[in-house]
Amino acid sequence: MNQSHPPRGSCTLVGAGPGDPELLTLKAVKAIASATVLLVDDLVNDAVLEHASPQARIVHVGKRGGCKSTPQAFIDKLMITAVQEGEHVVRLKGGDPFIFGRGGEEVEHLRAAGIEVHVVNGITSGLAGMSSLGAPLTHREHAHGVVFVTGHAKPGDAGTDWVQLAHTAHQAKLTLVIYMGVSSLEHICQGLLQGLPARTPVAVVQQASLPNQHQALTTLDELVNTVQSEALQSPSIIVVGDVVQGARAWQNQDAAERQRVA
Repeated sequence: MNQSHPPRGSCTLVGAGPGDPELLTLKAVKAIASATVLLVDDLVNDAVLEHASPQARIVHVGKRGGCKSTPQAFIDKLMITAVQEGEHVVRLKGGDPFIFGRGGEEVEHLRAAGIEVHVVNGITSGLAGMSSLGAPLTHREHAHGVVFVTGHAKPGDAGTDWVQLAHTAHQAKLTLVIYMGVSSLEHICQGLLQGLPARTPVAVVQQASLPNQHQALTTLDELVNTVQSEALQSPSIIVVGDVVQGARAWQNQDAAERQRVA
């Protein structure tokens, strides 16, 4: 007697981008539309889910720093079980799955269970935040490279050596893009100021690409005071480096244009 087996499922990790649903890639839209189950992170814009099939099962598995989060082990189990049941699973993440999105960890768990995983990249908030200010992350005159770094270490991890990173960034002309750094800002600044000039330009962008985006331009020595006075909170991207001068120039030009029109 032949035993029946469930149809073969699949799993795709999809980057939903920084928030603006129009920044989704075409490949992301196709993956979302074909999913029968979507596991959705907390920072994904609800408008993105308009691309999902009406028959799809949507499961919100929120993960946000400082808030109650769905355990990662539970999310891994949900994905594996759904695929084994024949579902076409899309794990929908804010930004890009492979830039501080735990995408690497999830791929490892899925592959260990014998599941092939596909990844669809999304625009990361570090890039979108600076682009919204009219400035690049690299510039031949101001930055030879970019470092994406987290300000939030996992329990038991000493985290980034900010002093060493600051010296390296200064010597090599690197832009620093800091994710999840607001809660540890004083500690981060203390380290960076030991290797970077106090007047190094800094941009802080909260809710990058969304209508309620809030940003501030400042300098490294004034960063903590600026974040406090502007009431900037997570999720925010902190960009440190001379490329931020481009944002200030764009801001001044925009203000001059508005004054001319008025």
